[in-house]
Amino acid sequence: MDENQNQTNQLNIELTEEIADGIYSNLAIITHSNSEFVLDFVKVLPGVPKAKVKARILLTPQHAKRLMAALQDNISKYESVHGTIKQTEGIGIPLNFGGPAAQA
Repeated sequence: MDENQNQTNQLNIELTEEIADGIYSNLAIITHSNSEFVLDFVKVLPGVPKAKVKARILLTPQHAKRLMAALQDNISKYESVHGTIKQTEGIGIPLNFGGPAAQA
């Protein structure tokens, strides 16, 4: 491959400071239609009955499947170094995060 073709195949991705800080999420809600997948990332806090969507990502079905494969690959690599990731009991929304009940 010559140098011009190699430069044509490069993609420069910009990461702003604001985006680089990231957004914490402990709940993801995934919905789909026939043409897109919608991933809503939420931060749920203990004792707070209302939570806001902090980020929404829209994907084509093809990109959603690629994301799933990339996550599976990365989880496999993580577990090969750090051990199996343990699942918490239940799939419900963690309103109390398994800790003691809040007291006033």
